[in-house]
Amino acid sequence: MTTIQFPDKLKWGAATASYQIEGAAKEGGRTASIWDVFSHTPGNVKNGDHGDHACNSYHMYKEDVQHLKDLGVDMYRFSISWSRVIPEGTGELNPEGVEYYRNLIQELIDNGIEPMITLYHWDLPQVLQEKGGWENRETTEAFLAYANAMFQEFGGQVKKWLTINEPWCASFLSNYLGIHAPGKTSLQAAVDVSHHLLLAHGKAVQSFRDLVPDGEIGYAPNVGWLEPYSPNQEDIDACKRGMMWQKEWFMDPVFKGTYPETLVKLFAEHNATLNMEEGDLEIISQPIDMMGINYYTGSLGRYKKDEGLFQVEEIALDERRTDIDWPIYSEGFYKTLTDLHKTYGDVPIYITENGACYNHGVEEDGKVHDKERVDYLKQHLTALNRAMEAGVPIVGYIVWSLLDNFEWAEGYEKRFGIIHVNFETFERTRKDSYYWYKDTVENHKFER
Repeated sequence: MTTIQFPDKLKWGAATASYQIEGAAKEGGRTASIWDVFSHTPGNVKNGDHGDHACNSYHMYKEDVQHLKDLGVDMYRFSISWSRVIPEGTGELNPEGVEYYRNLIQELIDNGIEPMITLYHWDLPQVLQEKGGWENRETTEAFLAYANAMFQEFGGQVKKWLTINEPWCASFLSNYLGIHAPGKTSLQAAVDVSHHLLLAHGKAVQSFRDLVPDGEIGYAPNVGWLEPYSPNQEDIDACKRGMMWQKEWFMDPVFKGTYPETLVKLFAEHNATLNMEEGDLEIISQPIDMMGINYYTGSLGRYKKDEGLFQVEEIALDERRTDIDWPIYSEGFYKTLTDLHKTYGDVPIYITENGACYNHGVEEDGKVHDKERVDYLKQHLTALNRAMEAGVPIVGYIVWSLLDNFEWAEGYEKRFGIIHVNFETFERTRKDSYYWYKDTVENHKFER
């Protein structure tokens, strides 16, 4: 047995997102988001699932906080439903919505858990989508007003904030590949959305400095790793292009004040123009206090002429996959983190999402035996430990997810939680991975 030991200063946490867990879609003054409309449109989500009830956390947040307390984590990352707190997208606050989050925050603090708020985890108010959504530059101003309101309401108690979760998913997956809400398939729309998301991020960071001067703010891009299939230059270049789509496109503007010219030219070749105004990059590149990183998977990458926009074919490293069919590649986690440190310097990093989909149910003994998830976490926390030993400034690790939940286009079939949820009764059952993670958090180490 080998001991993997973490420093006492490393923060541990668990994460969720509003539309995935809250339910109460039509309660407390909340209006529809793009995910309400998308999920209720036939054919968009498996089994016709939607988030109307989700995990019912709107009514069960106190029980969920108790699970967090028993888990022993330092922090809880959750997101705010924009349409719950500002039902018209802009304008007046909804007192009931604000009160829900105020109560949740207080419950966390009373139980010794630090809140980390994500402002945007994909659930844009539908009323704003009807005005062009994130394709409309004006939405960046609506987001700024929303962010300012949240900073003013909660900034006294909440000191850690993330602006945008996984901007690649909110732009390209949702507006070019059409897999997530609003389900468009336009490269131009996706490029416009990606820029406006980053612009909204920058505007919010500027404002945050005045409204929460003692706080920390960042964002949470998702990244994967493509390892060249061979040392051939074509394979190396194909992997660089594929990763640039998630990494440099969303990080260079923030940390370097530029977009990668390779992709600007590539998009232009496919009739998609990067539309910027003077001063945009100065706003986007506001210094941030921390970077969130969401990592799940990686693979080999091989050049293939007709394989999508970037001419890269992804090949699983071996036969190991999670139940959502994502390859398991923990070495890619280590390589991602060391590469980010090399490229962007000493910005503190929180792992804001990392976890695995395994669809175990409650067995006859009343327990959920998810050894595969424990194995996945061991592999990835070992990679995290290696990255820390290599000097990467990692300050926190937040597992995805606290609860099985509404897994976007996959509906309720795919389970990422360390707590099992019965989606008919909403009963929570702690999985073996919950207890393993609890032990790891308590001791700052595990054996493998």
